[in-house]
Amino acid sequence: MEYPAPFLEDYMNKIKSLITQYRGLRREIYILFIGRIVTNFGSMVWPVMTLIMSRKLGMDAKTIALFLIVCGLFQLPFNLIGGKLADIRNKKHIIVVCDSISIVLFLIGAALPISYATLVLILIAATAQAMEGPSYEALLADLSLTKDRERAYSLEYLGNNLGLMLAPTIAGLLFKRFLWLSFLLCGCSIAVSTLLIGLLIKDITPMEESGEDSVYQKAKEGSSIWQVLSGNKLILLYIFVMAMFWGAYNQYGFLMPLDMGRVHGDDGAVIFGTVSSLNCIEVVLFTPILTKLLEKVRKTAKILLGIVFVIAGYAVFLQGLGILPMYYLAIFLFTLGEILVTTVSGAYLTERIPASHRGRVNSFISVLSGIIIDVMQFGAGFLFDEFGSVSAWIMILGVLMATLLGCIALLLIDRHVYRQLYIRREDESGT
Repeated sequence: MEYPAPFLEDYMNKIKSLITQYRGLRREIYILFIGRIVTNFGSMVWPVMTLIMSRKLGMDAKTIALFLIVCGLFQLPFNLIGGKLADIRNKKHIIVVCDSISIVLFLIGAALPISYATLVLILIAATAQAMEGPSYEALLADLSLTKDRERAYSLEYLGNNLGLMLAPTIAGLLFKRFLWLSFLLCGCSIAVSTLLIGLLIKDITPMEESGEDSVYQKAKEGSSIWQVLSGNKLILLYIFVMAMFWGAYNQYGFLMPLDMGRVHGDDGAVIFGTVSSLNCIEVVLFTPILTKLLEKVRKTAKILLGIVFVIAGYAVFLQGLGILPMYYLAIFLFTLGEILVTTVSGAYLTERIPASHRGRVNSFISVLSGIIIDVMQFGAGFLFDEFGSVSAWIMILGVLMATLLGCIALLLIDRHVYRQLYIRREDESGT
């Protein structure tokens, strides 16, 4: 094919390289990728959860935060159980069973009028999803080699957001009169994804690792998670830093819609839906670019840069509250940070912990993150109701600044503690 100009040919080659960087992964990873797309295409309940409680049920910010805390506490033991099961049972079967529970509950939610009973259904469905989370993360790690793992997590994240591109906007449009349809679509999409995973994924045998950079992943059978973590202080620092980050990150779905609902009324659901859709569109466009562009950059440096972008995004939102274009600028900056942190955090962790404990460590992170999210939401909800939006956002930005300092320490120490992980990269770069 003839291109009209050399620069166009070069441009097309760059686009091709962004796509082909995901070649060479196991077939099962591509099935999980498609499953994520299908599931999230129908994810029309989660984006408007805060607005359901505030606009449909008349709950104030403190009550919403309290409910979310109860949800988090309820999920804690199930998340830990899910992590233990992920390490000793068939991960695919755990995913299928937990998804099946969610499907039934969302379909029941579609048939019932919105009430507090609906929140109970959502709580149990969310618990089932949380219980399967460690299996999903551990399965993705099992199916990829160390050298391919960042690409595998990047592809999964891309699938998440390909499905979510339109879901939040549609959820916002359905919010006023057809909220029941959001529940129906959510249940049906999970059902299709579950069938794909259950029928098409046949082999979940972990990949055999070789090389000195896999030394930290050697199984430690018979060791408890506490023995593994107590002997690895840097991982404890990482877990704390990431739990704090996700606690602050989660305000994207809590404080942002509360502020938009306060300023714009019921139209806040539509506005937040379009903002969320822009978030997903940006993820789809920029994840391959950032993955390719920064493939030689240390994972800790990417996490650090990601935190900086999230801080910038929240600061812009706070300064531009009530001004629509500022929402989209804020979400643009925020999403760059989200991409950088999300695509490398899973790969960073699995390279540094025993393969025998992936499920339990992932569940521990989820539990700690959930506790911090609950505490921060309650604090933010209290400040929002008593002192206004600005005070709540100042608290969140303060937490992110503390997280930034923790990540700087991680960046400085990691190379010395996990020296073997850097040897291969230095050889490949010729240094």
